[in-house]
Amino acid sequence: MTTARPTLDPELRELLADMPLMSQLSPEVLAQLRQLPSTPVEPLLAHRQADRHEVTVPAKDGAPIPLSVFSPANTDRTIAAPCVYWMHGGGMVMGDRFSQIDIPLEWLDEFGAVVVSVDYRLAPEATGTTLVDDCYQGLLWVAEHSAELGIDPTRIVVAGVSAGGGLAAGVTLLARDLGTPAIAAQMLICPMLDHRNTSTSSRQYSGGSGVWTREMNAFGWRCVLGDLTDHEVPEYVSPSLADDLSGLPTTYIDTGSAEVFRDEDTDYATRIWADGGQAELHVWAGGFHAFDALYPQARISAAARQTRTAWLARLLLPNSAA
Repeated sequence: MTTARPTLDPELRELLADMPLMSQLSPEVLAQLRQLPSTPVEPLLAHRQADRHEVTVPAKDGAPIPLSVFSPANTDRTIAAPCVYWMHGGGMVMGDRFSQIDIPLEWLDEFGAVVVSVDYRLAPEATGTTLVDDCYQGLLWVAEHSAELGIDPTRIVVAGVSAGGGLAAGVTLLARDLGTPAIAAQMLICPMLDHRNTSTSSRQYSGGSGVWTREMNAFGWRCVLGDLTDHEVPEYVSPSLADDLSGLPTTYIDTGSAEVFRDEDTDYATRIWADGGQAELHVWAGGFHAFDALYPQARISAAARQTRTAWLARLLLPNSAA
């Protein structure tokens, strides 16, 4: 039976026509995708006043976790800067710390933010809580070294896209439950939040090709969860399982109307409100998964990015006219 779907934004539909799409992932296809060149970061830095340095911090099991730190160049180091702690997308099975890095680098430009991007280990080589634990350990290091990084520890924003958005949500739950570090806000961009993959929107994007389909989502979750049963899945891995969403920092969530994660993302915002929290939710009509990361030149993409930046301005520059 065919499930009706929201129509795509006309400009996005034209752009997507030139993109090779898939319906499913497999270990063989994943191996091929991982052979593709990673995102080159140098062109993004060439015309920016930014310094970059690399750090390695230990995971809970002692494995090295690479972090890339991007700081505004030629700034007054006596004034502590906000920080964006970034988690990349890629279905938890691919990508690296430079994937989608153009998004937070815009906030380096706009707010003088220090951007720290974490290279968490990927599934299926890493499973269970390893990915979210890696991200959390990196965040702890940032908070503990805020003075030397020139960061204001009261203005750390945890952010991520797709799988990285889900990891950002998991890290924020961990920080709340463990009592450290302080997080000023979480920004969840089309986040991957629910391993159950049973929502209406997930069923709408099943049985055909797309940027990210229900079948591809199921593959990514199988890689992360390994042999865990539904009852064994931690809420830090699949944040939609969390019974209590109170006590979270102010939250921004956005998603497209034409994507797998639409319903789990809108539900997460609704449940934050139900538990007395603050969340801002945007559902971009006709947007497919990660549309603004893939096609930033589209008008709807520019609107999505500008709306996020305006929200951050209200948070990070409360006395500014921005």
